[in-house]
Amino acid sequence: MKLDILAIGVHPDDSELSCSGTLIKHVDLGYKVGILDLTQGELGSRGSAELRLQEANAAKELMGILVRENINIGDGFFHKEKENLLKIIEYIRLWKPEIVLANAISDRHPDHGRGAELVARACFLSGLIKINTHSPIDGNVQEKWRPKNVYHYIQDNYSTPDFVVDISAYMEQKVQSILSYKSQFFLPSAEEYKDQPQTPISGKGFMDYIYAKDKVFGRSIQVDYAEGFHFSNKVPGVKDLFDLV
Repeated sequence: MKLDILAIGVHPDDSELSCSGTLIKHVDLGYKVGILDLTQGELGSRGSAELRLQEANAAKELMGILVRENINIGDGFFHKEKENLLKIIEYIRLWKPEIVLANAISDRHPDHGRGAELVARACFLSGLIKINTHSPIDGNVQEKWRPKNVYHYIQDNYSTPDFVVDISAYMEQKVQSILSYKSQFFLPSAEEYKDQPQTPISGKGFMDYIYAKDKVFGRSIQVDYAEGFHFSNKVPGVKDLFDLV
Protein backbone atom coordinates (compact mmCIF):
# COMPACT_ATOMS: atom_id res chain seq x y z
CA MET A 1 0.00 0.00 0.00
CA LYS A 2 1.33 3.41 -0.95
CA LEU A 3 0.75 6.20 1.55
CA ASP A 4 0.54 9.93 1.07
CA ILE A 5 1.51 10.75 4.67
CA LEU A 6 3.37 8.68 7.26
CA ALA A 7 3.60 9.93 10.85
CA ILE A 8 6.47 8.38 12.79
CA GLY A 9 6.68 8.67 16.58
CA VAL A 10 9.07 7.29 19.15
CA HIS A 11 6.21 6.45 21.51
CA PRO A 12 2.62 5.38 20.90
CA ASP A 13 0.65 8.63 21.51
CA ASP A 14 3.38 10.98 20.17
CA SER A 15 1.49 11.35 16.89
CA GLU A 16 -1.89 11.75 18.62
CA LEU A 17 -0.63 14.47 20.93
CA SER A 18 1.15 16.50 18.29
CA CYS A 19 -0.26 15.96 14.81
CA SER A 20 -3.44 13.87 14.98
CA GLY A 21 -5.58 16.84 13.96
CA THR A 22 -3.51 17.17 10.80
CA LEU A 23 -3.71 13.42 10.16
CA ILE A 24 -7.48 13.28 10.64
CA LYS A 25 -7.93 16.32 8.39
CA HIS A 26 -5.94 14.70 5.59
CA VAL A 27 -7.82 11.42 5.95
CA ASP A 28 -11.00 13.48 5.55
CA LEU A 29 -9.51 15.09 2.44
CA GLY A 30 -9.03 11.64 0.91
CA TYR A 31 -5.32 11.10 1.52
CA LYS A 32 -3.87 7.74 2.58
CA VAL A 33 -2.31 8.07 6.02
CA GLY A 34 -0.34 5.68 8.24
CA ILE A 35 1.57 5.68 11.54
CA LEU A 36 4.82 3.95 12.50
CA ASP A 37 5.65 3.75 16.21
CA LEU A 38 9.32 3.14 17.02
CA THR A 39 8.88 1.79 20.56
CA GLN A 40 6.12 0.33 22.71
CA GLY A 41 6.50 3.02 25.35
CA GLU A 42 7.34 0.27 27.80
CA LEU A 43 9.23 2.56 30.20
CA GLY A 44 6.16 4.74 30.83
CA SER A 45 5.24 5.02 34.50
CA ARG A 46 1.62 4.09 33.82
CA GLY A 47 0.08 1.12 32.02
CA SER A 48 2.15 -1.46 30.11
CA ALA A 49 3.55 -2.14 26.66
CA GLU A 50 0.67 -4.51 25.88
CA LEU A 51 -1.91 -1.96 26.96
CA ARG A 52 -0.25 0.83 24.96
CA LEU A 53 -0.47 -1.32 21.83
CA GLN A 54 -4.21 -1.83 22.42
CA GLU A 55 -4.69 1.90 22.97
CA ALA A 56 -2.72 2.73 19.81
CA ASN A 57 -4.98 0.42 17.83
CA ALA A 58 -8.07 2.11 19.25
CA ALA A 59 -6.69 5.52 18.28
CA LYS A 60 -5.90 4.24 14.78
CA GLU A 61 -9.53 3.20 14.25
CA LEU A 62 -10.84 6.48 15.62
CA MET A 63 -8.62 8.54 13.30
CA GLY A 64 -9.33 6.45 10.20
CA ILE A 65 -5.65 5.60 9.74
CA LEU A 66 -5.08 2.87 7.14
CA VAL A 67 -2.03 1.16 8.65
CA ARG A 68 -0.12 1.28 11.93
CA GLU A 69 2.92 -0.74 12.91
CA ASN A 70 5.33 -0.84 15.84
CA ILE A 71 8.98 -1.79 15.24
CA ASN A 72 9.89 -1.95 18.97
CA ILE A 73 13.46 -0.61 18.92
CA GLY A 74 13.58 -0.14 22.72
CA ASP A 75 12.06 2.71 24.70
CA GLY A 76 14.68 4.95 26.28
CA PHE A 77 17.66 2.85 25.20
CA PHE A 78 17.37 2.47 21.45
CA HIS A 79 20.82 1.95 19.98
CA LYS A 80 22.32 -0.28 17.25
CA GLU A 81 22.02 2.68 14.94
CA LYS A 82 22.38 0.85 11.61
CA GLU A 83 19.94 -1.88 12.60
CA ASN A 84 17.29 0.64 13.65
CA LEU A 85 17.78 2.81 10.58
CA LEU A 86 17.24 -0.23 8.37
CA LYS A 87 14.02 -1.12 10.21
CA ILE A 88 12.63 2.35 9.54
CA ILE A 89 13.84 2.29 5.93
CA GLU A 90 11.98 -0.99 5.34
CA TYR A 91 8.67 0.67 6.20
CA ILE A 92 9.44 3.84 4.26
CA ARG A 93 10.14 1.69 1.20
CA LEU A 94 7.10 -0.50 1.90
CA TRP A 95 4.61 2.38 2.15
CA LYS A 96 6.40 4.96 -0.06
CA PRO A 97 5.03 8.08 1.69
CA GLU A 98 5.32 11.44 -0.03
CA ILE A 99 5.47 13.22 3.35
CA VAL A 100 6.85 12.02 6.69
CA LEU A 101 5.93 13.70 9.99
CA ALA A 102 8.53 13.07 12.70
CA ASN A 103 9.23 13.88 16.35
CA ALA A 104 10.28 17.29 17.59
CA ILE A 105 13.90 18.14 16.87
CA SER A 106 14.43 19.09 20.54
CA ASP A 107 12.09 18.38 23.44
CA ARG A 108 11.70 17.63 27.17
CA HIS A 109 11.91 13.89 26.58
CA PRO A 110 15.38 13.08 25.15
CA ASP A 111 13.97 10.22 23.04
CA HIS A 112 12.04 12.72 20.92
CA GLY A 113 15.10 14.54 19.60
CA ARG A 114 16.98 11.27 19.09
CA GLY A 115 13.99 9.85 17.23
CA ALA A 116 13.70 12.96 15.07
CA GLU A 117 17.31 12.64 13.93
CA LEU A 118 16.97 8.90 13.35
CA VAL A 119 13.87 9.33 11.16
CA ALA A 120 15.32 12.22 9.14
CA ARG A 121 18.43 10.15 8.42
CA ALA A 122 16.36 7.10 7.51
CA CYS A 123 14.31 9.15 5.04
CA PHE A 124 17.47 10.28 3.30
CA LEU A 125 19.20 6.90 3.33
CA SER A 126 16.04 5.22 2.01
CA GLY A 127 16.72 6.96 -1.29
CA LEU A 128 20.17 5.38 -1.76
CA ILE A 129 20.18 2.54 -4.27
CA LYS A 130 23.09 0.67 -2.66
CA ILE A 131 21.30 0.16 0.65
CA ASN A 132 19.63 -3.24 0.40
CA THR A 133 16.46 -4.04 2.34
CA HIS A 134 13.67 -6.59 2.21
CA SER A 135 9.97 -6.05 2.78
CA PRO A 136 8.90 -6.74 6.39
CA ILE A 137 5.68 -8.21 4.93
CA ASP A 138 6.79 -10.69 2.26
CA GLY A 139 10.60 -10.57 2.28
CA ASN A 140 10.87 -9.29 -1.29
CA VAL A 141 13.78 -7.06 -2.26
CA GLN A 142 12.75 -3.41 -2.00
CA GLU A 143 13.34 -0.48 -4.33
CA LYS A 144 14.74 2.82 -3.09
CA TRP A 145 12.31 5.52 -2.02
CA ARG A 146 12.83 8.97 -0.56
CA PRO A 147 9.91 11.05 0.76
CA LYS A 148 9.54 14.47 -0.83
CA ASN A 149 9.41 16.20 2.55
CA VAL A 150 10.06 15.55 6.24
CA TYR A 151 8.35 17.83 8.76
CA HIS A 152 8.85 17.78 12.54
CA TYR A 153 5.80 18.26 14.73
CA ILE A 154 6.04 20.32 17.91
CA GLN A 155 5.67 18.39 21.17
CA ASP A 156 6.00 19.35 24.84
CA ASN A 157 8.40 22.29 24.56
CA TYR A 158 6.90 25.31 22.83
CA SER A 159 8.73 26.66 19.78
CA THR A 160 7.71 29.07 17.05
CA PRO A 161 6.58 26.91 14.11
CA ASP A 162 7.77 27.29 10.54
CA PHE A 163 4.18 26.67 9.42
CA VAL A 164 0.86 25.66 10.94
CA VAL A 165 -2.11 23.56 9.80
CA ASP A 166 -5.66 24.67 10.59
CA ILE A 167 -7.33 21.84 12.57
CA SER A 168 -10.28 23.81 13.95
CA ALA A 169 -12.86 21.39 12.55
CA TYR A 170 -10.93 18.39 13.92
CA MET A 171 -9.90 19.51 17.40
CA GLU A 172 -12.42 17.39 19.26
CA GLN A 173 -11.52 14.29 17.24
CA LYS A 174 -7.89 14.98 18.10
CA VAL A 175 -8.75 15.07 21.81
CA GLN A 176 -10.67 11.80 21.54
CA SER A 177 -7.70 10.13 19.82
CA ILE A 178 -5.46 11.24 22.69
CA LEU A 179 -7.93 9.94 25.27
CA SER A 180 -7.81 6.53 23.59
CA TYR A 181 -4.75 6.14 25.83
CA LYS A 182 -6.82 5.69 28.98
CA SER A 183 -3.82 4.54 30.99
CA GLN A 184 -1.81 7.68 30.22
CA PHE A 185 -4.18 10.64 30.49
CA PHE A 186 -6.83 11.86 32.92
CA LEU A 187 -10.22 10.37 32.15
CA PRO A 188 -12.85 10.44 34.95
CA SER A 189 -14.44 7.21 33.72
CA ALA A 190 -11.13 5.29 33.83
CA GLU A 191 -11.38 4.29 37.49
CA GLU A 192 -8.94 1.41 37.08
CA TYR A 193 -6.03 3.85 36.59
CA LYS A 194 -6.74 6.28 39.44
CA ASP A 195 -4.07 4.68 41.69
CA GLN A 196 -1.37 4.67 38.99
CA PRO A 197 1.69 6.95 39.47
CA GLN A 198 1.12 10.58 38.55
CA THR A 199 3.12 11.94 35.61
CA PRO A 200 3.46 15.32 33.84
CA ILE A 201 0.75 14.23 31.37
CA SER A 202 -1.68 12.37 33.64
CA GLY A 203 -3.11 15.35 35.52
CA LYS A 204 -6.56 16.82 34.97
CA GLY A 205 -5.10 20.05 33.59
CA PHE A 206 -2.93 18.51 30.88
CA MET A 207 -5.66 18.59 28.22
CA ASP A 208 -6.08 22.31 28.94
CA TYR A 209 -2.47 22.68 27.83
CA ILE A 210 -3.20 20.82 24.56
CA TYR A 211 -6.12 23.13 23.82
CA ALA A 212 -4.08 26.21 24.76
CA LYS A 213 -1.08 25.27 22.64
CA ASP A 214 -3.19 24.63 19.55
CA LYS A 215 -5.14 27.83 20.24
CA VAL A 216 -1.86 29.78 20.20
CA PHE A 217 -0.82 28.14 16.92
CA GLY A 218 -4.25 28.92 15.47
CA ARG A 219 -3.98 32.56 16.48
CA SER A 220 -1.05 33.01 14.08
CA ILE A 221 -3.37 32.42 11.09
CA GLN A 222 -6.57 33.69 12.72
CA VAL A 223 -8.30 30.32 13.20
CA ASP A 224 -9.47 28.58 16.35
CA TYR A 225 -6.92 25.74 16.48
CA ALA A 226 -3.83 24.69 14.54
CA GLU A 227 -0.84 22.35 14.82
CA GLY A 228 2.70 23.57 14.32
CA PHE A 229 5.58 22.06 12.36
CA HIS A 230 9.24 22.68 11.56
CA PHE A 231 11.03 22.05 8.29
CA SER A 232 13.83 19.47 8.27
CA ASN A 233 16.96 20.88 6.59
CA LYS A 234 15.17 21.88 3.41
CA VAL A 235 14.27 25.25 1.96
CA PRO A 236 10.53 25.25 1.17
CA GLY A 237 9.23 26.30 -2.22
CA VAL A 238 5.82 27.52 -3.37
CA LYS A 239 4.30 27.60 -6.85
CA ASP A 240 3.23 31.20 -6.37
CA LEU A 241 2.83 33.69 -3.52
CA PHE A 242 -0.87 32.87 -3.17
CA ASP A 243 0.00 29.42 -1.80
CA LEU A 244 0.77 31.16 1.50
CA VAL A 245 -2.12 31.93 3.86
